[in-house]
Amino acid sequence: MLEQLKSLLGLGPKLDYKELVKAGAIIVDVRTKGEYQCGCIRESINIPVQDLQRHLGRFKKDKAIITCCASGMRSGTARRILLSHGFKEVYNGGAWSNLQYKIR
Repeated sequence: MLEQLKSLLGLGPKLDYKELVKAGAIIVDVRTKGEYQCGCIRESINIPVQDLQRHLGRFKKDKAIITCCASGMRSGTARRILLSHGFKEVYNGGAWSNLQYKIR
């Protein structure tokens, strides 16, 4: 039960985000356009969390996706949305400002 709860919340073993990106993972930044324009990970795609369901067709369900935002809350919501629509490998990268250092 505890492992299922951790999985649901996106809490699990430490991930090597750098290796995920090297292997082709997509970074989806779910902050607003204004937040994104103030600073972002260069390789990321900006789709605000409230618009994510309208853009699901942009992604392949078997490709790894890393979500990020300002703190990890919206990216956790985005992860749950993607998983509920059949995406298989989705990770909550948390705050974009921290994630950018993990992928360098």
